[in-house]
Amino acid sequence: MIEREATVFVIDDDPSVRRGLERLLRSAGYLVELFASSREFLERAQCDQAACLVLDVRMPGQSGLELYESLVGGGYDIPTVFITGHGDIGMAVRAMKVGAVDFLPKPFDDEVFLDAVRGAIAARSRSRGDGKRRHPESFRSSSQE
Repeated sequence: MIEREATVFVIDDDPSVRRGLERLLRSAGYLVELFASSREFLERAQCDQAACLVLDVRMPGQSGLELYESLVGGGYDIPTVFITGHGDIGMAVRAMKVGAVDFLPKPFDDEVFLDAVRGAIAARSRSRGDGKRRHPESFRSSSQE
């Protein structure tokens, strides 16, 4: 069952990946916000509306892992599904150790991806109201170079 008004934030530098994931997520009943980079996410995200992040690992500038680690380090707790075309076991372990919900190598099966998103949203629902959700604006100065 889809949580009402669940918005999934997709951060990936590949426009075709963003469009494809947007279509898939919308067809499954989710609202979707798209971002082409970590910087764009930090500049315009309204994170209090995010049910989960779908975050590409390798992007120009700040990587997805670096963005996630800075958010987690600052106490921000958006459940995250990592996607990557260039992952390895060490990268997956690193992501999971800091709290990622899932780590999917591209290409991935649509249902496997949607299951991961559902799991992230379920994790969000369980942790809701713990006082940790903050706007990422406070991370801009420390995470942008």
